[in-house]
Amino acid sequence: MTKEENPKKPAAAARPTHQAKQPIVSSAHLASGRSAELSEFEFGMIIASNAFNRWAVRCISAVGVKDMTITDVLVLHHINHRAREKKLADIAFILNIEDTHIVNYSLKKLQALGLVKTEKRGKEVLYSTNEEGQAVCKRYFEIREQVLVSGLTGDGTESFELSELARFLRIMSGLYEQAARSATSL
Repeated sequence: MTKEENPKKPAAAARPTHQAKQPIVSSAHLASGRSAELSEFEFGMIIASNAFNRWAVRCISAVGVKDMTITDVLVLHHINHRAREKKLADIAFILNIEDTHIVNYSLKKLQALGLVKTEKRGKEVLYSTNEEGQAVCKRYFEIREQVLVSGLTGDGTESFELSELARFLRIMSGLYEQAARSATSL
């Protein structure tokens, strides 16, 4: 049976041509010339960023910790990372947050919630998760496995694609950082 004779695959369902593809962008004025693909990437980043932020805040809320922002969640996870003490400047650097006051505000909030402990060494203040903070991170992991990770196929191709996407995002992050420095001097 040919494609034309197969009732399950109509002939009109042929693949769209490359020329017919219209980029999906949030701002048409930024999608002209060579920047069409970049604008499409940026729109994807906006949507993905907002979805990720919403997910992380709702997941931590499902753990039982309410009124946390995405920054609070990210700071908590980073402090818990590898069970090592962290300095304010290092947390801000790793999370690529330019304004350390934002991280400091989250640290104070996490302390007030009883999830983080501090230790002063000389002039430095070191932050780490206490037992409650570790338990919150563990429960977050469990919920993440249950409702997010379970939606992935788990095949080698998907793992490779996620790894390559992460690599590409790091490259693009560097490009945006360089462009931000250049824009500052204009």
